[in-house]
Amino acid sequence: MGVTSPGTAISPSHVAASAVPEPAVPFWEIETVRAKEFIPPVREALRDVVARKGSDPVIQPVFNWAGRNSLFPLHWGLACCAIEFAAAFGARWDAERFGIVPRSSPRQCDLMIVNGTVTWKVAHKLITLYEQMPEPKWVIAMGNCATGGGPFRSAYSVVPGVDKLVPVDVYIAGCPPRPEAMLDGILRLERLIQDRRE
Repeated sequence: MGVTSPGTAISPSHVAASAVPEPAVPFWEIETVRAKEFIPPVREALRDVVARKGSDPVIQPVFNWAGRNSLFPLHWGLACCAIEFAAAFGARWDAERFGIVPRSSPRQCDLMIVNGTVTWKVAHKLITLYEQMPEPKWVIAMGNCATGGGPFRSAYSVVPGVDKLVPVDVYIAGCPPRPEAMLDGILRLERLIQDRRE
């Protein structure tokens, strides 16, 4: 330990700097190497896998299996069918055991469940949400109102079927359909996803 004169004080920063050794490689250099050497090859590999997924007989079933078992429906409701949608995720039916996890952002969802009466006033919002969802994406029309307008079909303000706005993959009948019916519709969609070829 060095000798100091009685009037000289040792600064805390000097003590801290001498106690902590400097890293062998600065952090910014590690990040630079990572950005140059690691990220581009990984990005190219993923791009190649996604490009080949549609034609590869091995990769396509893996993508189908992953998409089937991790459906993220959009968390929004329009009318009374939304109550049954919410009940399906309760303790009695527990839809999450099938890998179905509702999300609140359309950019994180791959399934839109239209559960209620769609009016022309909200139609453009539905289309906007659908367009914000990443591919591949699917749509389920839940209940009579979503499939064909229901008891309000002749009203001037009601869309007579959500298939007039977005492509629908599965229709669920009922007014409103019970949670078991919604789960059955989702399982039917999972079978469609498992068998898809494109």
